[in-house]
Amino acid sequence: MTDTSRVDGAATEVVRSYLVAAAEEMRSALVRTAFNPVIYEVYDFGISIYDAQLRLVAESTGLSRFLGANDYSIRKGVEYVGRDNLHPGDIVLLNYPYWNAAHSYDATLFAPVFLPDPAGAGGDGPTGDGTLVGFLCVRAHWMDLGAKDPGYVLDSTDMHQEGIIFPGTKVYRRGEPANEIIELIRFNSRMPDLVVGDLNAQVAALRTGERRLIELIERFGLATVETVVDTAIAAAQASTADALAALPQGSWTAVDWLDDDGITDDPIKMQVTVTIADGTCTIDFTGSSPAVAGPVNLPYGSTIATARVAFKALTTPTEQTNAGHFTALRVVAEPGSLFHAVYPAATFTQWTGTVAMELIYQALAQGMPDRLAASSGGDVPGFMMVGTHPDTGQLFAVSNNDPVGWGAAPDHDGIGPANHLCQTQARNTPVEVLEARTGMFFERVEIRTDSGGAGRHRGGPGLRRDIRFVTAGEFLSVVKKTKSPPWALDGGERPDPIQVIVHPGTEREHRVSTRRTTVVPGDRIILLTAGGGGHGDPGDRDPDAVRADVAEGYVSPAAARDVYGAPVPDPGSDPHAAPTAVAAAPKEVPMSTPPHRAPA
Repeated sequence: MTDTSRVDGAATEVVRSYLVAAAEEMRSALVRTAFNPVIYEVYDFGISIYDAQLRLVAESTGLSRFLGANDYSIRKGVEYVGRDNLHPGDIVLLNYPYWNAAHSYDATLFAPVFLPDPAGAGGDGPTGDGTLVGFLCVRAHWMDLGAKDPGYVLDSTDMHQEGIIFPGTKVYRRGEPANEIIELIRFNSRMPDLVVGDLNAQVAALRTGERRLIELIERFGLATVETVVDTAIAAAQASTADALAALPQGSWTAVDWLDDDGITDDPIKMQVTVTIADGTCTIDFTGSSPAVAGPVNLPYGSTIATARVAFKALTTPTEQTNAGHFTALRVVAEPGSLFHAVYPAATFTQWTGTVAMELIYQALAQGMPDRLAASSGGDVPGFMMVGTHPDTGQLFAVSNNDPVGWGAAPDHDGIGPANHLCQTQARNTPVEVLEARTGMFFERVEIRTDSGGAGRHRGGPGLRRDIRFVTAGEFLSVVKKTKSPPWALDGGERPDPIQVIVHPGTEREHRVSTRRTTVVPGDRIILLTAGGGGHGDPGDRDPDAVRADVAEGYVSPAAARDVYGAPVPDPGSDPHAAPTAVAAAPKEVPMSTPPHRAPA
């Protein structure tokens, strides 16, 4: 067994890769054993490995903002429980939103890892505990934990309406389940089998990581592993510093508006100033709205996580992440504001963080337009159905986050439809799962023609989804950017915003954003997700690219003529005729962009 502080490059890479592989094996264990489709299909989780100093050393792919949130919450959790009160086999549950950096249903489980001492040797902890060598963290979304409404809470006004809270509570003690706590969870859930099953899946992932971390240290020695971690963190700091030095230096501010808070229809101001100077990047949300009544307030840890995703993508996007990548980042948000929720502010609807990530990029694009793409669809169009399944008689609550178009870049079109850039490692819930486990039937799922913002490079297209309900229940739409369109760059055009159309084609037709809608068999809802913003003057687009877009259905013949100045033949006309006739644009549910409701 190697036990030296002098480690060559080959050994460093082996140990570093082993840590990443351990995190990936934890991910496999979670996905294979989870009960809830939002975990095993959507990947709504975050998995992280830490050293004994609580420095991030490895992580697995999951929901991007969860990974940064883990760093904040595990520090709060260990501080609350106390290192001296952590022992081998312990697993702690934390979902107190202001410490957990998320809403109450994003359950964080963390565990200390102890290296058994040789016979007769003492350790860092109480006798027999061994040496504390690291921590493991698995965060995943649970479907129900006793909140006032089933499925998702859209109009809470304080934390106590959002479910049972665990500030840092052991669910395993020295390897044995704390049955009284697990029973408390079971009896406070409307879907106890799913929730306890997912808890057990997270436990399985933690135990997998524990075995792999101990195996690594026993193979290479604790001193070697610690040296590799120090080396990797120092290298991350250096590469991040180089990346920051190569960026334009300065300060840029952007403002945007959320639709509402779920309680009133008043728009909510978001403001960010990004400053790159003196080897640091400061992301400052001063100027944003104070905390509001509804559940769109963001815990500070979640704000940090949002900023980290944008910062990492800007500086070192191709490197495996560790703590060193974030030492140059500063995140400022005034306590009691929209971006720094304090007790008892409601925090359940976390879509503020999604829109805020676009806001950070909008500020940066002012100083480095050659490096940034235009806005994506602006938000994550989320939806869920809650009801009683006719085959089982059991309550169901199954969700999906629909794809949007990505913004065009200075040198290429935006992709789409694709998951929003804040959750690119996550997936959509398959139609087969949604139809089998809910009362939704999908009449149409297709790319929306002319939904991407026009430009020299066009934004990626959005999606149209037509839903017909075959059982009664509630349809929950979760979106906070239906009243103002995504932004474009350099003369590109802004696409229409996301739209949720309830009871289309009837006298009851209306548009909603975040809303619980009661549905019965035969009711319909249409979801139109936004495309990405365009980049550059549409008149400068290559005519051949426009014709290819028409052939793919991304652009209508009418838009090719009227927007791009590149007429194409009517599909039913003589192919040898002059390209003057154009086909009518495909029919779609009538939609207009409502005026921006926010003050200028």
